[in-house]
Amino acid sequence: MRRDIDEALQGWPYEPESNEFVAREVRARDGRTVLQIRIELGVLQLEVEGRPDGVRPHGFATYLDYLRHRAAGRGQAPGGKAPPWSMTAEHCAEADREFVQYYHRRVAWLALQHYDRALRDAEHTLTLMDFVCRHGMSAEYIASHERFRGLVLFHRTQAAACLALERHRPEEAIDAVREGADRLARFRNAWGGEPEADEDPNEPLIDQLHQLEHEIRQNFAVEKTLREQLDEAVAREDYESAARLRDQIRARSRR
Repeated sequence: MRRDIDEALQGWPYEPESNEFVAREVRARDGRTVLQIRIELGVLQLEVEGRPDGVRPHGFATYLDYLRHRAAGRGQAPGGKAPPWSMTAEHCAEADREFVQYYHRRVAWLALQHYDRALRDAEHTLTLMDFVCRHGMSAEYIASHERFRGLVLFHRTQAAACLALERHRPEEAIDAVREGADRLARFRNAWGGEPEADEDPNEPLIDQLHQLEHEIRQNFAVEKTLREQLDEAVAREDYESAARLRDQIRARSRR
């Protein structure tokens, strides 16, 4: 049995100067679909379902599920009161492993234009970040993850907007971009960034989202979305128009 990966690398060159994230889906020998990412010294292979490494930590689908189980204090004596729970150094190391795995797969899904899967993986990472904020072992550990929240929010917004465009819903794409830019701005203002940083890394991401919104409006001739019209109706206390717009938004969501 061959143990080298020459066959996988043949015809799949790596060009670091292009700064392009290269990924592909392939069929494994047992028939399942796997995701491959080309890197300088070889290939990363990830599962498309469950954890990217295919592992079930402590029997759970993800390490986040296991951490939730631990934080809930399951398995304690009846009537016992659980003390405040925080992550140990081992928990932090394993959570970091899951963060990295989901980052690779999320970016691969975006590169392959599988926006529904990218959205799902971004949601998982944001939920794991929220857990770390509540149960992280130190402020430094929490900050080491929060500094990347803006990028995850950006990827989530990209995926949501592109998914809406894929479904021929430009108004929903604009609403997704506006919501994502607002979330990024709120996070930027609340977190404040790193004191030693020369510039806010979230500012260029917000600018990119504003540019994306402009391009969608221009390409699809959208002046104001139903949600924007609803906000304006509520602001001027035109509740009859607001009710009508809410009905239209609900009907669109059902479709």
